[in-house]
Amino acid sequence: MSVSLPKAPPIPAELEVLFTRMRFPYARKAAPDVLATARAQRWDPAEVVRVLLAEEVVGRDNATRRSRRKSAGMPNGKTFGSWKSELSSIPQATQNALRTLEWVSRRENCVISGPSGTGKSHFMEALCHQAIDADLRVSWFTLETLAVTIGRAHVDGSIARTIAKICRSDIIVIDDIGLLPVGHETAEAFYRLVDAAYERRSLAVTSNIHPSGFDTIMPKTMATATVDRLMHHAHMVETSGESHRLAEALAGKGVVPLT
Repeated sequence: MSVSLPKAPPIPAELEVLFTRMRFPYARKAAPDVLATARAQRWDPAEVVRVLLAEEVVGRDNATRRSRRKSAGMPNGKTFGSWKSELSSIPQATQNALRTLEWVSRRENCVISGPSGTGKSHFMEALCHQAIDADLRVSWFTLETLAVTIGRAHVDGSIARTIAKICRSDIIVIDDIGLLPVGHETAEAFYRLVDAAYERRSLAVTSNIHPSGFDTIMPKTMATATVDRLMHHAHMVETSGESHRLAEALAGKGVVPLT
């Protein structure tokens, strides 16, 4: 039978007011236990201050990461916790190099192309979660959602502001290119973003076709200009093999059996 520990006494009302006034919610929450421990173990006053400030910093950092994860718009919540690196056709050395995120600090791009179901989006989303844990900002789009976002800006003439806002992110992802043909407005939105981010921010692209074939799904002139800027400072990764999703489905692992 577990024995519940006595609840720490509340902090003085004046201290509660000060924590609230200074907007230190995480230090305020931790204060009763910290002060009780400090009294019992006769901590130096400086240690009490250090621990309370550390609680506030950790709490704020975690809240910031939660907010960034939510605002990034990533689709599935897939992280490296569910990634099976040994099953990927991406060389292990390449996986390790990209996971350092050094390419982001150098404002370089990452382009992953290959057949559907070969782990492109999973690996990219896992990279983005790791980037957020490293206090970086991420924005995630498909070509369609990017076109809608920039299309809205056409209405009030705020295209430049909208693209500048997107480019505040350290990594800007365009996912699943090549599934459908691209209209002129969508191609223009893609070009505008690639041009604005060029040598300023890192673009991460996943595609079912190699960038050299983008002129088969979008106007040739615009495709040429887009790919020229996208690939100038890009790490090119190609996946291969059969679809992992199809393999799981054929093996009966796609669903939980009904009972």
